[in-house]
Amino acid sequence: MNEAPAVPPQLSLAAIRQAAVRIAPYVGQTPVVAMTPTGLRLKAESLHPIGAFKVRGAFNAILSLSDSERRRGVVSHSSGNHAQAVAYAAHVLGIKAAVVMPEGVSRTKLDATRHWGAEIHLVDAAGIRRAETCAALADRHGYAVIEPYDSLAIMAGTGTVGLEILAQCPEARFVTVPVSGGGLIGGIAAALVQSNRAIRVIGVEPELAADARESFRAGRLMRVDPQLTMRTMADGLRVAQLGTLPFAQIQAFVHDIVTVSEEAIADAMRRIAREARLVAEPSGAVAVAGALALGLDAHATVAILSGGNMDLDRYAAIIGS
Repeated sequence: MNEAPAVPPQLSLAAIRQAAVRIAPYVGQTPVVAMTPTGLRLKAESLHPIGAFKVRGAFNAILSLSDSERRRGVVSHSSGNHAQAVAYAAHVLGIKAAVVMPEGVSRTKLDATRHWGAEIHLVDAAGIRRAETCAALADRHGYAVIEPYDSLAIMAGTGTVGLEILAQCPEARFVTVPVSGGGLIGGIAAALVQSNRAIRVIGVEPELAADARESFRAGRLMRVDPQLTMRTMADGLRVAQLGTLPFAQIQAFVHDIVTVSEEAIADAMRRIAREARLVAEPSGAVAVAGALALGLDAHATVAILSGGNMDLDRYAAIIGS
């Protein structure tokens, strides 16, 4: 007899609240900044010490390990911001970290990761061998793997963004969130919707990396060619397929997933700089682009500005165009 496939577990509100307590000594709350004159509010996750939301999940996942696991060290794979987060958290906690990153990764993100003392291993530019190399390092050295998104501990950490939004913007009815592997939107949606069923969480991703939208519509995981995702400027959103655990949260708690063009992403970056005086990398600006394209009520909407790490010359070229 064929057994029914296992149903991925749902992230509980209790786990997210526990994560908030666990990471509080190391991760500060971020402000909500209103764009002027639109009134659209941005949850400025770019203002963390590493410039991105990833620090939340990294600390929660590492702090959830046993003492013996932490003593052996940790390893992860990332296109940049998660690598920085793991390196930073490991540095603060005094443990060894190794990270696997794709060749051609942003110099800003590479240098920042190296700054925090992580051992860096570069693989192919599309990152096809990232997970494989990460697993090999874990097997060889006994490192604990800190998954970039397909992890309940990571999503519990990112869910703390949702808890802060509930306290800072109790009138919010729409929250737009960038989608890559799904760790951010999975955690935020679980926190928000389990707290207030009236809130609608909307995922946003580039048209050139639209696996999440296709998965959401099909009701099953869909994969895109990793080489095709390289076309988007949003380098942090080039994951070819959602994680299994995040997809379960998306199916349970997310209202919709939409896509935006490269032009809309660049325009959102310019508007964030002009109207909120904040720096957004392309991946960080996607949720703002989605909120603007959908024409959501600005005073009832919060867009997640997930990160602000990018090379200054590239940023200047986009902002000045």
